[in-house]
Amino acid sequence: MPEEHAEPKDRSVARSLMRLWPYVKPVRAQLSGAAVVAVVASCLGLVIPFVLKWMVDGPVADRDPGGVWLGALYLLLLGIAEAFLFGLRRWMVARPLAAVEASMRAALYRHLQRLPVAFHDRWPSGQLLSRGTTDLMLVRMFLAFPLIYLVVNSTTIVVGFVILLGQEWTLGLVLLVPVVPLMIACSVFEAKYSLAARKAQDQVGDLTTVVEESVLGIRIVKGFGRHRSQALAFRALAQRLRATELDKARLLAGIWALITTIPELAVGAALVLGTIEVADGGLSAGTLVAFLSTALALRWPVESIGFLLAISQESATATERFFEVMDVAEEEKTPADRPAAGSTSGGPAEDAAGVGGMVFEGVRFRYPDAAEGSAPVLARIDLRIRPGETMALVGATGCGKTTLTALVPRLHEATAGRITLDGEDITAMPRERLRELVSVAFEEPTLFSASVGENVLMGAEGAGEDELRRALSVAQADFVHDLPHGIDTQVGEQGLSLSGGQRQRLALARAVVGRPRFLVLDDPLSALDVHTETLVEAALRSVLRDTTAVVVAHRPSTVMLADRVALLSEGRISAVGTHQELLRGNAEYAWLMSGAGSPAGEDAYPGGPGPTDDTLGANAPAEEGSSR
Repeated sequence: MPEEHAEPKDRSVARSLMRLWPYVKPVRAQLSGAAVVAVVASCLGLVIPFVLKWMVDGPVADRDPGGVWLGALYLLLLGIAEAFLFGLRRWMVARPLAAVEASMRAALYRHLQRLPVAFHDRWPSGQLLSRGTTDLMLVRMFLAFPLIYLVVNSTTIVVGFVILLGQEWTLGLVLLVPVVPLMIACSVFEAKYSLAARKAQDQVGDLTTVVEESVLGIRIVKGFGRHRSQALAFRALAQRLRATELDKARLLAGIWALITTIPELAVGAALVLGTIEVADGGLSAGTLVAFLSTALALRWPVESIGFLLAISQESATATERFFEVMDVAEEEKTPADRPAAGSTSGGPAEDAAGVGGMVFEGVRFRYPDAAEGSAPVLARIDLRIRPGETMALVGATGCGKTTLTALVPRLHEATAGRITLDGEDITAMPRERLRELVSVAFEEPTLFSASVGENVLMGAEGAGEDELRRALSVAQADFVHDLPHGIDTQVGEQGLSLSGGQRQRLALARAVVGRPRFLVLDDPLSALDVHTETLVEAALRSVLRDTTAVVVAHRPSTVMLADRVALLSEGRISAVGTHQELLRGNAEYAWLMSGAGSPAGEDAYPGGPGPTDDTLGANAPAEEGSSR
């Protein structure tokens, strides 16, 4: 089960929210200042009962209109000061908290770029989007309001009860009676609401995924007339989210009713007892008015407890969801990725045997989440591609060709064995340098919401106009000059404003724009028509003469670009040779190139030539360098 659907961790709200400290630390002074301002503003409200007591026991009792007007002026000034301080608090937190949210969002984005491809294969994009948008918005709201007001209201309640007990301790004790049942109710509410909040946030991620997939796949939805089924699927998820939100609303309504009702009963009881004391002469009317005014001033701090707890719970689960991604280990760093001060990566190295080109030695690969005991995707790959040579990689669908090519730029890490480029182990290179040496073009071309030129120049940092035009010419992508704004034309999300063949040609241009030393092409011409393919192949030959390349091929026309061909079968290189040699000597290869029905089986393939120097290791099994 993917991590985003894992059960909520048994962690307190405080411990979850404390993980925000590294991001909050730079703005702690502003937040502390805002909290002090809010506390002062809240405590000003507790001064009002003293003014009322003075007015009732003084000017009102003495029938002094001037004193009443003076008291009214004091109340007005206190109200203005309180309003000003609350506005100042909001202004003080707006800028720093926007910075906190921006830094967390930037950190999440940077981290996502550095996570292994296997992580992105497992996690739905909608879940990641919701963590970077909705969840971080909840965190910012918590820091702006609940965090400060948990401090402010707690301080206000403590100071208020000290004042109440000082005014009339017997009535103050009456108001303290609800504390125990309220604490129990809040504890039960907190436990239930945390589960509902986590469930709702996960469901928002699922809903985001469905919306994103439907938008990106709108051509499929419309082409197959599946808008109704997609709408039903969306409605089902939306109904689940609605039910969860209603559960949250019921929990919040219940706790709010308790927090409102129980203190109101206590205030009513204190009012009755206080009135009796005033009637008996044991308490002045002004003191009773001041006491009740103080109690009423504490209504909002007390009643807001449920609301603040709810937002705190949602923020805690949002924080957990954020750190679920941030806690995933980035691509494993090798010593080469952490060069010592003053060191340089240097140029290409030669190994002890002076072997150049691209070499696979005993390479094995199994996906990290593969079932235990399952066969590896690549059992043992031994292959040497000479400097300046183009090797076509051929094999049945699902045999691991794309996986093998993904190991070269370290999109996946080999489980065992090693890969060398000009004699240097790729794990000993900094990833940045490796990916400058190796350029890739995938079968499914990915374009970004940017201009044509920006998409192509992603393949080489610092490349200029001349390199761009050369790459477009090689990929036969001169169609871009006929677009509305030429190379500055925006291609739109996923490049869907272009045809499949146009996208593939731009992806190929991106791969060759930097004149890479090593080139990995995964069936780069599959979407081209026959005539365009011929033109691209002719132009591509000039590029391949100056690079060491491996090309995944399914068609004879693509194979003809290569100097030699390697046949991948059952996780091994079963034969290496020229196209004509393998056609004559390997039945499996001849079948793959002919497009005929399924062969009778491996036993039906005639034996081919014996081991050659294209497989490594004198003691390697014979079938690794020969046809089966």
